[in-house]
Amino acid sequence: MTLQAGTALAPLRHRNFAILWTASLISNVGTWMQTVAIGALVVARTGQASWAVLVAAGAFLPIGLLSPLGGALADRLQRRPVIAAGNLAEALVAAALAALISAGHDAPLVLLGLVTLQGCASALIAPFTQAILPDLVPRSEFLAASSLNSAQWNAGRIVGPALAGATIAAFGFGASFAANAISFLAVVIAVLFVRLSAPPGRQGSVISALRDGYTATKAQPTCRAAIISIGVVALVGAPFIALVPAMALRLSHGGASAVAAATSQLTTAQGVGAVAGALLLAPLAARMGRGRLLGWSLALLPVALLWYAAAPSRWWGVIALFGVGLVYLGVLSGLSTSVQLAAPTAYRGRVISFFQVALGVSYPIGALLQGPLADSVGVGWTTAGSALLLALICLIARWRYPGFVRALVDPGRTGQGYTAVLATQPDMAR
Repeated sequence: MTLQAGTALAPLRHRNFAILWTASLISNVGTWMQTVAIGALVVARTGQASWAVLVAAGAFLPIGLLSPLGGALADRLQRRPVIAAGNLAEALVAAALAALISAGHDAPLVLLGLVTLQGCASALIAPFTQAILPDLVPRSEFLAASSLNSAQWNAGRIVGPALAGATIAAFGFGASFAANAISFLAVVIAVLFVRLSAPPGRQGSVISALRDGYTATKAQPTCRAAIISIGVVALVGAPFIALVPAMALRLSHGGASAVAAATSQLTTAQGVGAVAGALLLAPLAARMGRGRLLGWSLALLPVALLWYAAAPSRWWGVIALFGVGLVYLGVLSGLSTSVQLAAPTAYRGRVISFFQVALGVSYPIGALLQGPLADSVGVGWTTAGSALLLALICLIARWRYPGFVRALVDPGRTGQGYTAVLATQPDMAR
């Protein structure tokens, strides 16, 4: 089968993208194995779910806090050695976790510290990984490439938990961490076989580089609108992900084993929906236009969340969450692609890092806000309320801020104003 430019799988015909995509898929399967294993381990050892939340925060929050530094470095340093070194660092931490756990040293505070250290390494190299996309595929395939990257992450979400369960049952918790350590080596090996362009390598301090990157982001209407949008979606809509176990409890009407089974089914349904969305996005964008598809995805997300919130049974919940995963992938990939396309070349790493900040900070804050609310009024009402609030925000934006909406769905019409701003700042030329 020939892969045409308008198809979802078209980026895989490019050797460099295919090599890194396959390696990242292997690594993400390992990451999900560790995520499941460490959550189960700390809960089993302490009997407190709060430790699982803390470990998850330790792995995720550094993305929101350290991404700007990673973005500034990504525009100054050679990307291939940093990506390799970062993955090696994560592999070493995973190996340390495996050794400690196998030796019986599984104090939750120690595990939290190591997972946070691993999260810091991941946060620093994430902008490097995203900034190399133009070296891997042509601009016309950015959406398909972004969707495929999301697909491999969600494929890991499907495969990793199942492998973790089998591995833990057969060999113990330490084996899952060892498998994760080995999986990072796939990326280290892969980057040895790809050619990447040199970064701009601008002079000056990191602080000035961050300031210039922030100025470049503000000057580009599409980047600014996409970053604000992902922040709102992550704060209001995305906490449904953290509340999946609570929804599983509501829909399972059983004991701990029934809740665990329902959680697994719902999580898998979201992952399958996201993979399906990744395969559909590029063909739909070719037919509808990328901006129009993003607009429809933003409009349909509250509808899908309402459907999920009202699910009367576990299987209705599975079907609904499949739909949520599909539409949410459209929003996430669409906004990420907008940033990739609109970011000035010399500032791409920094602009992408601000996108990661908006996502990485807003999501845990939203989850912390919606969690107690779900305990008070129920997870269904909480999810429904967040869906209605998100719909209201979208309607207000469309009615009161048409320029903001045009920057997202029709970025070509905002280019003139951006050019005028760049004219006053020569160092921000593409």
